[in-house]
Amino acid sequence: MIVRDFNKIVKEEKDRVVNDANWTSVRMLLADDKMGFSFHITFLEAGSEHTFHYKNHFESVYCMQGKGRITDLATGETHEITPGVMYALDQHDKHTLVADEELVMACCFNPPVTGTEVHQADGSYAPAKTTAEETA
Repeated sequence: MIVRDFNKIVKEEKDRVVNDANWTSVRMLLADDKMGFSFHITFLEAGSEHTFHYKNHFESVYCMQGKGRITDLATGETHEITPGVMYALDQHDKHTLVADEELVMACCFNPPVTGTEVHQADGSYAPAKTTAEETA
């Protein structure tokens, strides 16, 4: 069983707190937990805009707090994001997320992230390493 305290992670486990342009992600579960997915609580600053394209990962996101909108860049379709709304990037959808208010989101990635990823220029994370690559 894995039990983690968000508040303890934020105070004591800084390696699990990742910051990038206008967002912070607290990594509750990572690849080394061997769950097959990673789980994060992510905060996006009010007024920020983010374009992501997770070509190598699937992501699902549940809004816990705030207001914003997500636009599918392939179709131009925009959806409002408010508490209780979930979206899943099941087609590796390139998208823009706008935080009209601070957004607090619960996110799952498959394959799981390791916690050290940074967004590449195209808005993606690099492909997850295979077991053979990790042991090389």
